[in-house]
Amino acid sequence: MKNEQIKNIAYWTTTILGPASFVIGGVLNLSQTEQVVATMHHLGYPVYFASLLGIWKLLGAIAIVVPGLPRLKEWAYAGFFFDLTAAAVSRAAVGDGAGDIVAPLVFLALVLASWALRPASRTLAASAGTRASTAQTEVDLIASSVRV
Repeated sequence: MKNEQIKNIAYWTTTILGPASFVIGGVLNLSQTEQVVATMHHLGYPVYFASLLGIWKLLGAIAIVVPGLPRLKEWAYAGFFFDLTAAAVSRAAVGDGAGDIVAPLVFLALVLASWALRPASRTLAASAGTRASTAQTEVDLIASSVRV
């Protein structure tokens, strides 16, 4: 198996286990089950915050999985970073055990791995290269029309 194939498999594995798993968290937050409500109260957050998190998690997971939209993907990865670090800090602040504090950090490791392994086509650099070549083509067209 080639390195590129291994990297692609690792990317999709970490993306499914990390960012794409936010679909589950998003649906749970939006459902506002007794467990979600109890957790929000335990952490000191208003219950409506679960709805906001649920929507953001679903939109972020979609942004990362669909092709294109590299800038939106960067924002989604950043949002997951903020969400997971805040979750770990929130758990520590209320005195939860090590398992509850480390769990979001494990998902953070998967999110960071997904970000680091993403194909070039899913990065801002690739988008910038496309824009640069498009801009050059436009400059060339304008230059050729001026010479006529």
